[in-house]
Amino acid sequence: MAAEAISRALRDGALEGEHAPALTIKDSIHAPLGAFVFDHILAQLSSNISSSKSQAQGIVLVAFARSPQFYAELLKSKANDAASLKKWLRIVDCYTDPLGWKSQLAESGIVSNRSTQNATTASLCKNARDLDMLFSSIVELGKEVIRETKGRFAVAIDSVSEILRHASISSAASLLSNLRSHDQVACLFWLFHSDLHEMKASSALEYISSMVACVEPISNTTNGKGMNSENLPLIEQNLGRGKFSVRFKRRNGRIRLMSEELHTEQMGINFVPAFEDYVTSQSLVPKVQFSLQLSEKERNDRAKVVLPFEHQGDGKPIQIYDGRRSVSESKTENKETNAEKMHVNEDSGRGEIIYIRDSDDEMPDSDEDPDDDLDI
Repeated sequence: MAAEAISRALRDGALEGEHAPALTIKDSIHAPLGAFVFDHILAQLSSNISSSKSQAQGIVLVAFARSPQFYAELLKSKANDAASLKKWLRIVDCYTDPLGWKSQLAESGIVSNRSTQNATTASLCKNARDLDMLFSSIVELGKEVIRETKGRFAVAIDSVSEILRHASISSAASLLSNLRSHDQVACLFWLFHSDLHEMKASSALEYISSMVACVEPISNTTNGKGMNSENLPLIEQNLGRGKFSVRFKRRNGRIRLMSEELHTEQMGINFVPAFEDYVTSQSLVPKVQFSLQLSEKERNDRAKVVLPFEHQGDGKPIQIYDGRRSVSESKTENKETNAEKMHVNEDSGRGEIIYIRDSDDEMPDSDEDPDDDLDI
């Protein structure tokens, strides 16, 4: 299944001398289930880390779209206690005060200053525009969670779309690229709302990623038109289920496609195989103007073809097919050739080759066909 393949890739982490695997999760308003997929992958990776099955020894979560407390409660609901979270989870809090306005109001005495520290040891970010500082914060927290060893840590960003509100595409792409190439990052993944941005933003993120997961609607709700009460039932269907398509980039340059359906449930989401998988795999075959399969008649005709230099046998004089004409044509040609030999001296336009052995030491049959006695 596609979701399981993603979890395995993130669990196994980076190979020696290669960049860390990176996942882009794309959704849109027509299938707004990307946050469910993000939570599912985060929970799966957390389970592997807590049970020491993952290359990563901890997670640095950059929270833009939801509060650190939300993620703490989410991971606790997945059988992780508070003491365990403190060991392998660190959160960069870009949700509470991303631009530092609340801190400025607190310093001026307009509002009270409240601590943002919690059980997950969140680090407050007060300037989401400064991506260099954000990169440094992520690396520092990562080294803290692996306790300054030679281990690796994972990075999860719950919304690159929020980053693009404060920074340019090139700056965001540079941040992700630097994280992926960092020698202590095992893997990273992020959520991206594709319909909020230009195509070049989506293309830049896909270029950086080794895996791209798209959440698409199963039912077409708009058909190029705006939403209204007539297609409301279809909209409700897409809020509860969708098509989950994943594209894997292999190291040899090949692309692997997988797809399945996802359904939202009370305890999260559930992935089920899609019937369209077979149709999708067939559609990947290049479309050509001829059939790639032989019919029954074509197979029979091919079996009757006399291969070049194939002995005929069957009690008849052996004829060798020259690969250019049929056997019957070869017989006719041999008769004509014998007749022409009688008049070779009369035809000034033709000649003959006379071979004289260089010495007596040469093998007597060296001028003969060495494979003439083989019945091939």
